[in-house]
Amino acid sequence: MYDKNNVFAKILRGEIPCKEVYSDDNVLAFYDVAPRARVHVLVIPRGEYTDIFDFTQNAPAELQAAFWNGVRKTVEKLGLRDNFRTVANTGRGAGQSVMHFHIHIMSDERFTEDF
Repeated sequence: MYDKNNVFAKILRGEIPCKEVYSDDNVLAFYDVAPRARVHVLVIPRGEYTDIFDFTQNAPAELQAAFWNGVRKTVEKLGLRDNFRTVANTGRGAGQSVMHFHIHIMSDERFTEDF
């Protein structure tokens, strides 16, 4: 079940500030507050989806396409076209600390050992 009081929901409502990278009607991309790489950005959909399974099963096809387009636009805005990785942790056991679907975009090969 989706928790409407998770930190990303609060960011989407403007209750918590973020350092925005890209935003449109469907997605918000912002810098991670605890980066694991020189560049570490999160991209979240503007909708109540807990993880990649919830998102791909329940989000309308238009939102899914718009989300991935937002990921691409974020990468392009950051100038990372040929030097980045994406990660989607799913479930607490895999390291998902906020139960709102999100993609990590990371770059510059300064990754920690646990990644």
